Amino acid sequence: MSENGHKIAFCFPGQGSAAPGMAREVKGSREAMEVLRAGSEACGLDLERLCFDAPLEELVETEVQQPALVATSLALLAVLRARGIEPDYVVGHSVGEYAALSAAGALGAPETIALVRERGLAMAEAARQHPGSMAAILGLEDEIVEKLCRRILGVWPANYNCPGQVVVSGADPAVDECCTEAREEGARRTVKLKVSGAFHSPLVARAADRLRPAVERIRFAEPIAPFMSTVTAKIEPAQRFGTLLVDQLTAPVKFTQAASELAREGVRTFVEVGPGDVLSGLVKRIDRSVKSISVNSVAAIEKLEETLRTA
Repeated sequence: MSENGHKIAFCFPGQGSAAPGMAREVKGSREAMEVLRAGSEACGLDLERLCFDAPLEELVETEVQQPALVATSLALLAVLRARGIEPDYVVGHSVGEYAALSAAGALGAPETIALVRERGLAMAEAARQHPGSMAAILGLEDEIVEKLCRRILGVWPANYNCPGQVVVSGADPAVDECCTEAREEGARRTVKLKVSGAFHSPLVARAADRLRPAVERIRFAEPIAPFMSTVTAKIEPAQRFGTLLVDQLTAPVKFTQAASELAREGVRTFVEVGPGDVLSGLVKRIDRSVKSISVNSVAAIEKLEETLRTA
């Protein structure tokens, strides 16, 4: 909580935020390096190399990108924690929910990264078995996009990112048809996403089946900061975490609704913990009255400290 009593939410980005060298800025931090080394041992990947030096061609692979992205978020979180900055709430976009749960104290960083590695492998396998695609539809009301998805067989709303930005997911021909009809309905633009499958749709149900046993082995602790689910857009308790992590593979990401709920809970500052600034931009479009800050380097964390002191 900031010094004037305003509540703070830590937000953790999803797959599209990964980038080459994404953890390079925290290379000098002992706390960050401990996270990457413990995470590497837990998941069987060289996270230091992936997060510091791997080229984009390697990082686009779902099974590699997801653990590398979450490891980067948790490395940044460790630097924040070392400086005494803690959240009042946590929220994550898609795979970012795993980092959010770790930030809430529900499971440790190595365990989180190992589970995310399994999630990435499960999603990559499901995408190979049932190919599909995703597309962002810009400039239409959510209800119009939902109506198109009900009308066109094989396409579903996948991400509610902010007002006027809904991502759809499904079979290639259905996604293409949805994009065409969305433009006819007045969409400003439609953009096919660079992803390997129809994530957050029934087409990747096999991923949920594969992930479920790994999730069921986890014993989630009660969160020390309330966890806002982007599956339900509600604060959820520890006994629901496992079910939600399986459900989120095929359910839409309700980030618009979740961020709006957090603002109603009194959150005035959203801190994006991870590479890039995608969620910070979305939050600004969801609620102009709140502050959103992206934290992707030690310098950004120092600036955040100053902002929280003077807020």
